[in-house]
Amino acid sequence: MDYSKIYVAGHNGLAGGAIVRALFKETKVDIITANRGDLDLEVQIDTFNFLKETQPDVVIIAAAKVGGIQSNIEYGAEFLYRNLAIGTNLIHGAYLAGVKRLIYLSSNCVYPIDSTIPINEECLLTGGLQSTNESYALAKISMMKMCEEYSVQYGLTYHSILPASLYGPGDNYNVQDSHVMAAIIRKIHEARSSNSQFVTLWGTGNPRREFLYVDDMASACLRLLEIENPPLRVNFGVNTEISIKDLANLIKDTLGYLGSIKFDESKPEGVQSKLLDSTKIRQLGWMAKVSLKEGIGLTYKNYKQGILDKTIRL
Repeated sequence: MDYSKIYVAGHNGLAGGAIVRALFKETKVDIITANRGDLDLEVQIDTFNFLKETQPDVVIIAAAKVGGIQSNIEYGAEFLYRNLAIGTNLIHGAYLAGVKRLIYLSSNCVYPIDSTIPINEECLLTGGLQSTNESYALAKISMMKMCEEYSVQYGLTYHSILPASLYGPGDNYNVQDSHVMAAIIRKIHEARSSNSQFVTLWGTGNPRREFLYVDDMASACLRLLEIENPPLRVNFGVNTEISIKDLANLIKDTLGYLGSIKFDESKPEGVQSKLLDSTKIRQLGWMAKVSLKEGIGLTYKNYKQGILDKTIRL
């Protein structure tokens, strides 16, 4: 890898933490990070000055305001503003600082609700979005297009990755902000610990999701950095999906919970499928290595350790 300094924005989060681990393990680059107390990415001048001073060769944007269905519904304005601010400050700031290479971590929620399954990268902007996370998706789409337009107008290599639903060490288990995998792990763990006879999850349990272990996502990012002219948009997926109901039972078995799983069908649950077409990244020589069962086991081990260490985000 012909880079000496890489700045990872959002290094304390799920995705950013995995990318830092991969860079530390697989490369000899100088990894640049900054805690929120030292750099608020929503403040434009501070972000511009930081990038100008540190002069990274590559910027990887894993910083974002994220959350589950309920928080997306309740705080749409915040999701829109904060993600636009973070993205525009970093992308334009990188351009002003002379950064030639940038990876933006987008989301599979940017694709239209009526996309043909599996969803390929050309489906972007071909239809309406899921209402439960529309603000977040609109911000992500805007940043993807910003990367593409900067690449075209200024001759840069600013591209976006669209991973399947991420999970693994460093996830957020807060009730309001957690995604489906983390939410189910926490609920079943707490039910097991309290000897509760059942766990109630949102929706019908029928929607299917594709899950990608976060360290596999990080390895795909490193693979892209080895490519001189990567695609402007690249899906990262595992080519298979599982229903929420089956996922819950798999987690239940992994955690050794003996109670039952119930579903509250009055609650929202999102689209029925988000399976990605990951042909492009597979053609570049990458495939996920961690199976779903193995990944759940590793994630739960990290969750329990985080409770003991009081480092888990609850």
